[in-house]
Amino acid sequence: MNSRYLAVMSLAVMALGFIITLFLEETTWVFILQSGFEAGLVGGIADWFAVTALFRHPLGIPIPHTSLLLRNRDKIVRALISALEDELLNKTSIENRIRKLKLLQLGGSMLTKLAARRKVRVGVIEELIPIIQQLPLERAAAIAQSGVGAVVERMDFKLHADQLLTKTMEAGYDEKVLDYALGEALQWSQRPATRAMLGKLANDKLSEVKMGGLMGFAVQAFAGFMDEEKIGGMLQGMLVSGIRNLQDRDSAYRDTIMRELRVRLFQLAEDDERIGKLHQRALDAIASDKGALFMLARLEELRALALEKLEEQRETGAPALFAIYASIVRSLNRDSERIARWEDKLLAYAIHLVETNHYRIGQLVKDNLDQMDDAALVSMLEDKVGQDLQWIRVNGAICGFIVGIALSLIQLI
Repeated sequence: MNSRYLAVMSLAVMALGFIITLFLEETTWVFILQSGFEAGLVGGIADWFAVTALFRHPLGIPIPHTSLLLRNRDKIVRALISALEDELLNKTSIENRIRKLKLLQLGGSMLTKLAARRKVRVGVIEELIPIIQQLPLERAAAIAQSGVGAVVERMDFKLHADQLLTKTMEAGYDEKVLDYALGEALQWSQRPATRAMLGKLANDKLSEVKMGGLMGFAVQAFAGFMDEEKIGGMLQGMLVSGIRNLQDRDSAYRDTIMRELRVRLFQLAEDDERIGKLHQRALDAIASDKGALFMLARLEELRALALEKLEEQRETGAPALFAIYASIVRSLNRDSERIARWEDKLLAYAIHLVETNHYRIGQLVKDNLDQMDDAALVSMLEDKVGQDLQWIRVNGAICGFIVGIALSLIQLI
């Protein structure tokens, strides 16, 4: 039963009991009961007045020293804030509590429990997918284009070209390139179509030769004796033989070609004018519309690949996500000093946060109370503590009744 109704009923019982005893025959028991009901009625009324006076004016009459909560609202708010800031939630107690916590370890433990749950991992993947789908790649492409351009502009092309050539030669890539070119040339030279082309080309050139005397007669005799097929076969054999000779690493001709190739490459790397033009062309290519489209296309490919992998992970319960998290945790656990430093920094930040924002506790309480009008404040207080206060009225009536009976007994004695 609601304590407010119980208090009203107790007062009504005392009043009714007192009225009934007024009409009964005056006997000792009636005198005793009448005294009890009378004292209970006085006690109940007095306590009703006291409880009501805390929240409002009794019966709406502005009696002095009533409606105490509203009359002293500011004082009570200040006292409440002071109690919170200086006693209940003072900075020292909060800081001492924080110092006992291992914030990083606590957070890591919570993350581990979450990461171990399939539903959580899948939820993370499902949140990532729309984020990646909505990424503004045009903007990212422009930023990437600008960033790459800035990096290329700061690059020393001459130095990098020299280093690249040095590493290429140390790794033997120049010889591999030559071997690849000779292999392709050998395959081309061995084709029947190549033989036919060489024979026709040689025959056409011989027919164009205009010489007189014995030399002219010898050339014409050679041309008449050798047809296109024979000349093509002879030239093809010489070409194939020459290429195979160059493929031999002990060949003097091969060494000569390699030396000349390397000299030319280093001369190119030392040519400031050509390097400058190459540098500028690279910058122009990056800054051009084609460069922007190239960046955007690559980012689109990366997004498509990322979405494909995320879809695979969502279907399989995102094991890769847990594997990545476990790898990070294992890596950090091996570095206890770093964990200790992070823990100290996190603790210092938390304490600093408390020190700089502790006043906000009281400010928050004050702001919330200021937003409530008098009726709302009284309603809240009555809802929180008014029910308990109503028992004062019940106890007042009962105690008054008992005291009244005791006094009547003393009076009779």
